[in-house]
Amino acid sequence: MLEVTSTSMELQLGVDFAQIYRESSMCKDKDMLVKRLSIPVPGTSDLHFSTQFPQKFREQFKACLWKQCLSYWRTPSYNLVRMVFITVACIFFGVLFWQKGNINHINDQQGLITILGCMYGTTLFSGINNCQSVMPFVSVERSVVYRERFAGMYSPWAYSFAQVAMEIPYVLVQVVIFMLIAYPMIGYEWTAAKFFWFMYTMLCTLFYFLYLGMMIVSLTPNIQIASILASMFYTLQNLMSGFIVPAPQIPKWWIWLYYISPMSWTLNVFFTTQFGDHDDRMIDVFGETKSVAAFMRDYFGFRRDLLPLAAVALAAFPVLFAALFGYNISKLNFQRR
Repeated sequence: MLEVTSTSMELQLGVDFAQIYRESSMCKDKDMLVKRLSIPVPGTSDLHFSTQFPQKFREQFKACLWKQCLSYWRTPSYNLVRMVFITVACIFFGVLFWQKGNINHINDQQGLITILGCMYGTTLFSGINNCQSVMPFVSVERSVVYRERFAGMYSPWAYSFAQVAMEIPYVLVQVVIFMLIAYPMIGYEWTAAKFFWFMYTMLCTLFYFLYLGMMIVSLTPNIQIASILASMFYTLQNLMSGFIVPAPQIPKWWIWLYYISPMSWTLNVFFTTQFGDHDDRMIDVFGETKSVAAFMRDYFGFRRDLLPLAAVALAAFPVLFAALFGYNISKLNFQRR
């Protein structure tokens, strides 16, 4: 049928099949039938559904969560790789900074800056890996979501919440691996408060890096542009975290970037909870004697009195990025077919 109705066949026969149909009685009969069927029968009402989706939001979320659970379990290239990566990274950093976190081994500013750099490096290294690894996975999932959303199978918010919730157990496993391997090898203090604060900070940090990657993918049409935007974020995190350029040395007109940088709050909690309470531990700092807490407060600008605010900020960043991910998925559509 395609061969005999093609444009080349029309040219060969010298006819226009579309024009022939428009001038035929069949076309006129069909037009009259369409007009007649377009007028509803008296006494009838339009077809109406009380809800947009056949199931309630709770059922949609449960279905999406189960689908994501199976999808994650069947994707070892994503989940198994990041578990192996965090394990190898923990062993590497543990060997490299063996017992450097023991406060009794810190005698001068170089020893303190070394262990602070360890915190900075392990956090940034693990966070960037999570962000980079989740972006291709979410990019592929988004194409499936477009098709299933247009079919009316579920709300985009149900998918977004399921995607966000599905990451929680995997990130928890990553944090547990870090706390069991790297924490004792580096020599951090074994007290309940310090252990809890370190675990809480690491958990929030991995979450906001992960949800940031998901949010960037939802904002961009393809993975290439998403990777470029993510690299810009990494650069800002490096510069405005308060470690490479301490907060007191950041120009006044750029200090707002320091306060909205998630990494600055991460390092504030890390530094002040591990070493910010050692007012009695004196070290040599550029030729003078200072306490560890005073050096961090004067040189880096990290203050222990900001700990409650920093803890709230750390919890707020993952929530913000996850909410923006859900909003972008529901409002933006980059599919062109």
